Amino acid sequence: MRKQFFTFFTLFSILFVTAQNKDLDSLTLQLAFQKPDTAKVNTSIRLIDILYNQKDYKRAIMFIDESERLAQDLKYDKGIAQAIYYKAQIFALKDDYYNAIDNYNKSKVIFSRVKDTLGIAKVDSGIGMIEIKRGNYNKGIESALSAVSVYEDNNLFENLSSDYNNLATAYFETDRLEESLEYNFKALEVRERLKDSFSLSATYRNIAILYSLKKDHQNAISYYNKVLLLLAASGNNLELRGEILPKIGQEYLNSKNYLKAAENLVAGARLNRNIQNKEGLLQALNGLAQLNLEKKRFDLVERQLFEATAIAKELNDENELLRNYELNMKLDSAKGNFQNAFFWQREYQNLKDKVFKREYINAGLGETDYNSESVNDKLIEEQKIKDDANIARINKLKLISYILLGAFAIVSTFLLLVYLKRNSNVKYTKDLEEKNKQIQEQNEAILIQSKKLEETNVVKDKLFSIVSHDLKDSVSSIKAFLDLLKEGSLSSKEFNDLIPELSENADNASLLLYNLLNWSKSQMESLEPKPEYFNIQEVFKDKIKIVEQKVEKKKIILMDETIADTIYADRSMVEIIVQNLLTNAVKFCNSGDIISISNQVINGRCQFFIKDTGVGISKENQEKLFKSNSFTTIGTTNEKGTGLGLTICKELIELNHGKIWLESSLNMGSKFYVELPRGKTV
Repeated sequence: MRKQFFTFFTLFSILFVTAQNKDLDSLTLQLAFQKPDTAKVNTSIRLIDILYNQKDYKRAIMFIDESERLAQDLKYDKGIAQAIYYKAQIFALKDDYYNAIDNYNKSKVIFSRVKDTLGIAKVDSGIGMIEIKRGNYNKGIESALSAVSVYEDNNLFENLSSDYNNLATAYFETDRLEESLEYNFKALEVRERLKDSFSLSATYRNIAILYSLKKDHQNAISYYNKVLLLLAASGNNLELRGEILPKIGQEYLNSKNYLKAAENLVAGARLNRNIQNKEGLLQALNGLAQLNLEKKRFDLVERQLFEATAIAKELNDENELLRNYELNMKLDSAKGNFQNAFFWQREYQNLKDKVFKREYINAGLGETDYNSESVNDKLIEEQKIKDDANIARINKLKLISYILLGAFAIVSTFLLLVYLKRNSNVKYTKDLEEKNKQIQEQNEAILIQSKKLEETNVVKDKLFSIVSHDLKDSVSSIKAFLDLLKEGSLSSKEFNDLIPELSENADNASLLLYNLLNWSKSQMESLEPKPEYFNIQEVFKDKIKIVEQKVEKKKIILMDETIADTIYADRSMVEIIVQNLLTNAVKFCNSGDIISISNQVINGRCQFFIKDTGVGISKENQEKLFKSNSFTTIGTTNEKGTGLGLTICKELIELNHGKIWLESSLNMGSKFYVELPRGKTV
């Protein structure tokens, strides 16, 4: 009866098929008259594959059920496994993951029994795709990699195209950008071989997005352009074109190519408005607003941001809304509307905190519970203790100076009286001459000491001036905000929004005291380094984190090209050196400048450099950098300094048997070299 139904169903299918290709017609006809044996099952599986690829899932399921029944009657394991595999494929397309995984596992057991490695690979590929879609990325990667190795051995390019793309997606979602880029390029190679224009455009787009995240704007532009060229040649997918135009416009804007940026952003806004693609229109409007803001066309910026704000809220696009709030804040700041700018800053920070909190909880870390006011009180108290200690040290230095000067005056007066007294007695002339000689030697020693004290006093006065000015600014700013909170002029919520600014003030004061205390310690007592072996790359990574916020704020590109290398030096001193050099590089860079950090082994010693494309240093000022007297200039965004950082760096480097030098040209940037030992020095 089952065999008769199978034959009847086949003949019935022949009567109703009107638009199938020749292979489908041929197989259907062949299947109708075949004997019910394994060959008939194999023909049915080929027919199922064609129907599956033509997305005729309803008919495919009918043939799958009958093929599985016939294969079971014949005890034909390979046929059973293949039928169950296609059933799993169709469940997966319908997002019925439970039944899909269940059938995949059943088919894998049978494929393993008959040692069909290609069948096992297809199952692993299907499971990998499902796990990646469900967000189980590590499990999905493991399954997909198992399938890829078999596909590569058998040159199954269509299967490789899909699996490479799935792996690239999984690595992207787990923030492993280099691996994602690697598998996108593998997918690109296969899809170029297959001449699959639709898949090619998707891969070009993915590669461009990855380069954009890596801030490699030129490569991002190149691959976005490849998408546009492919779209123009293959019929112009308007939806995809509407997505790409604002993105490539943004990359041109980040590269300061304003003409090309305007051309693509305007075209993107016009196209997305025509096809009613609000997401693409939102990106184009925000991009145009940023462009016009940099060109100071404030009226245009205001209109574009107004429309973009409404669309972002409608779409609940938090990333574009954050960008929109930031642009609104910059616009009002540029126009002098600081009250409005403060409002946008608050909106931006509230949304950013909301997003961060959600991501934090989604990552399984739980909600944070901290008292920001108590943290600030603690920071202020610690800062006050440091201030008091520093002022006490300076007062002590002043007292020593006054005592020595008083002692010098007393000794001078006493000597004068002795001289006058003994001058009246000729017989004591010889003794007097001898004593005068001794006194003269003492005077010379005291004068030398006095001169040193005078120089110390000058430095002390300068340090006192720096401390009283810079610390006054930072601490007064913090106190002012605290007073406002105390008086009820600010709510706790508003005060929390100002925490980043207060934190920056505290960081500035902390760095100032850090440099001053280290310098004063080096002047008042002999610094003894405590060398040890450690990885210099770890120091770079730690110090890069400290300046990340400033780098992002100034829109500087920071390239970490360091490699792991062991050096032998005092780690705390090396941390001071790296932090000072890196902070200086950030200080003297403008928006769009590049800071690069690299290290290498030269003649058995570790040599690293911190290079920037900032304002550079004139020849005249280069001669002043490492002198004992402080020398400082204002940063590109009016950052202040003490002028002591490089002096400290030089002293600490030399204490560790190293050396420092620089190469710099005005308006071309600076490159500071440091060389330190990799082992114990003789």
